[in-house]
Amino acid sequence: MQAHLVSAARRLAAALTYRDFRLLWAGALTSSIGTWMQKVAQAWLIVTLTGTGSAFFLGLDSFLGELPILLLTLVGGVVADRRDRRHMMLMSQVVQMAAAFTLATLVFFNLVQVWHILTLSCITGCAQAFGGPAYQSLVPTLVGKEHLPNAIALNSIQFNLARVIGPVVAGAALASFGMVMCFGLNGISFLFVIAAILGLRDVHVPPTATVPLVDQMKDGLRYVRNSTNLKTITLIGFIAAFLGIPLLTFLPVVAKDVFRQDVGLYTRMMTTSGIGAVCGAMVVAWLGRHEHMGRMLLIMLGAFGCAMTAFALSPDVRLSTSILFFTGALLVMCFSLTTSLVQLIAPPEMRGRVVSIYMVAFRGGSPLGGLASGWLITQVGSAPTMLAMNGVALALLAGYFLLRGQGIRDV
Repeated sequence: MQAHLVSAARRLAAALTYRDFRLLWAGALTSSIGTWMQKVAQAWLIVTLTGTGSAFFLGLDSFLGELPILLLTLVGGVVADRRDRRHMMLMSQVVQMAAAFTLATLVFFNLVQVWHILTLSCITGCAQAFGGPAYQSLVPTLVGKEHLPNAIALNSIQFNLARVIGPVVAGAALASFGMVMCFGLNGISFLFVIAAILGLRDVHVPPTATVPLVDQMKDGLRYVRNSTNLKTITLIGFIAAFLGIPLLTFLPVVAKDVFRQDVGLYTRMMTTSGIGAVCGAMVVAWLGRHEHMGRMLLIMLGAFGCAMTAFALSPDVRLSTSILFFTGALLVMCFSLTTSLVQLIAPPEMRGRVVSIYMVAFRGGSPLGGLASGWLITQVGSAPTMLAMNGVALALLAGYFLLRGQGIRDV
């Protein structure tokens, strides 16, 4: 029994046996916890500063943080194929660290205004637009190709662990030391990932580009357009975010308007979903690279759609909370599998551009889906009805691709 457990643990953590990936993973986990701490403290700071207008400014802050990512990520992907990806990541981390320390300083001296927060969110989004493609395209150079799905799933684990740990630590820090501590600790957390990047060895550096940046961007777009599998996977990533993420976005509405409870239920629901996400990522990490990953993606997507519909139709709060564990697991499994397939199919010399196109589709699907689903709620009259419609649409989409395939089910 013990031998089986050891074997399972080794399989689960296969990518962590690579020194460079292990360093980067640990640094990214620390930084992600700091980022989630700042998210919580920053939202509370905006509410404190803006009072009755807080809903508008919270939405504006989220929009300004995402807008540069949508506008600049394609450029970031091209640059990731032209430059040393470590240097891009270093610059991105330094800019984000400076933004966190600047906000901490403004709060400490009681000088902060809402426009400071909005500006710093936009600057941080610009840094992430270049750091994200560099990070995603660097990971495959740190592990063997057979362990790439495991590495991507482990990245999902660290992100979702941070999603659970960060708000808890932020709550304790806010209660004991105030907002300055949250922003300061986030700034310090970037030092860990910077140290990890500086400690990387034997990383492949792309050759110096001789063609214009715009031409390389067109080459990337043309490559994805001509690849049936990449085009389909990118479309699935967009639709999964468009239809699936609103489940998390509108949980406060479900807790308050459907079950008539307070923020305590919302917190429990988010925590349950986060724990499920960690477990789902662990399953993908344990499975690693295997045959028919595309078929598994479509099955998980269909199962997520069914679970989402079951959550929407559930009249019992305990049953609904339990279902969220499975939706969290299935959603992260879908996103881990789509990211793995994109990384595996993309050739090394175009990986930055291909990944950036997928990232734009995925990151764009979430806010657009939230906007469309919010409008749909105003038309149908309730959040559960909207969630049920989204869930049915996802299940039908998965069934369509399973039947028609277009190549992805056989990847």
